[in-house]
Amino acid sequence: MPFLVSGTVDALGAGVDDVAVGDRVVGFLPMTGTGAAAEYVIASAEILTGAPGNIPLADAAAFPLVALTAWQALFDHGKLTAGQRVLINGAGGAVGGYAVQLAREVRAHVIATAGPRSAERVRAAGADEVIDHTTTDVTAAVTEPADLVVNLAPVAPEQLGALVTLIRDGGTLVNTAVWMPAPSDEERGVRGIDLFVRSDADQLADLAARISTGELRVDVAQRVALADLPALHARAGAGELPGKTVVLAPTA
Repeated sequence: MPFLVSGTVDALGAGVDDVAVGDRVVGFLPMTGTGAAAEYVIASAEILTGAPGNIPLADAAAFPLVALTAWQALFDHGKLTAGQRVLINGAGGAVGGYAVQLAREVRAHVIATAGPRSAERVRAAGADEVIDHTTTDVTAAVTEPADLVVNLAPVAPEQLGALVTLIRDGGTLVNTAVWMPAPSDEERGVRGIDLFVRSDADQLADLAARISTGELRVDVAQRVALADLPALHARAGAGELPGKTVVLAPTA
């Protein structure tokens, strides 16, 4: 994601006093701007927060988008609280890893779908139940209704609609596959919400603090040089990326 950035503050604009030269920061840049695939980036101070101190600074760029998506799905839209049941569909991806960790932190009961390659990682993140979606009918495997379903997978419309049947009356479906509108069930009071992640420095600061204390784990699959960005885009277009990728600016 070329709008995620981490680095050291090199200079300040007029009137900026929230950060100082030399601060290690991380941010989610506006998607209408020029992005972060560069050695130097101009960013508004209000979208930046301190980077976690316990991981490499470059790796900090891997968490803002996916962690904010998970946070906003679970809490801003899903209103998840302790003791509730949440089904995370597509928990094996980068957003899913944070969603499982955050849901467990608030002591929710976490049901997760994942394939064989990611199932163990999802269990380690804290899922109470893991359903192998490649061999099991998810709708048949969930035997007790969920308060919240978070869909993170590019499923077919009929599969997304089937997830609504797994939600208790008055519950919520939060869908991140925004090219496909989230279905609702008005008769049962089940709301369908399409999530468009937004930059939020306060939430980002909270997430960074959780990473600093070890409550959240940041996974980076690979690191590539900025000069190799064209090849990286080609691999992404072909669906060949193994996970979160950090692009490294040249060092002096």
